[in-house]
Amino acid sequence: MAHHGVLFLDELPEFKRTVLEVMRQPLEERRITISRAKFSIEYPASFMLIAAMNPCPCGYFNHPEKQCVCGPGVVQRYISKVSGPLLDRIDIHVEVTPVDFDQLAEARKSENSNEIRTRVIRARSRQIERFITTEGLHNNAMMSTTMVREICTIDSVGQTLLKTAMNRLQLSARAYDRILKVARTIADLSDSEEIKTEHLAEAIHYRSLDRETWGG
Repeated sequence: MAHHGVLFLDELPEFKRTVLEVMRQPLEERRITISRAKFSIEYPASFMLIAAMNPCPCGYFNHPEKQCVCGPGVVQRYISKVSGPLLDRIDIHVEVTPVDFDQLAEARKSENSNEIRTRVIRARSRQIERFITTEGLHNNAMMSTTMVREICTIDSVGQTLLKTAMNRLQLSARAYDRILKVARTIADLSDSEEIKTEHLAEAIHYRSLDRETWGG
């Protein structure tokens, strides 16, 4: 079985565009092909990509208190270094806004790491059991389009919600499949046999950077 690792890229737009575009094949197919003049060789490349970036070169675009000092067009040029097709292959987009000291100091009860770990292990076990008869397939992310249609079923309310999101955000067919896979995983983390509307809504929310004007 191929090794499944985690690739973390910090300051994503600082990488050369050509380097980032190379990742499209392994993110889609879990393999990478290296071609030379006289031969071509294929390697397994199954990994989880985690990437981070600032909203602009100075770091203050959309900041609630500080003013962005980047000149006209600078922000758009910065974020456009990460192409739409690459973003399309990243399942979860999260905008991390600054947290002030009062919020950090709040004594709010939150879920601890052990509780989260227990939920993740339970969800993983559910997925292993789901795909136990399918060789080489171990989790929701690895499902083919055909399997997504069979396993990630949603009711009529969910279908309307997803259709509306597809139209408004101008999402691709690839994004459609990925939303359903993420929704299925959210349902697994909630110990739910069915994909409920709230699971689907959360998965759609994670596609925020698919908007054409996400940097504007």
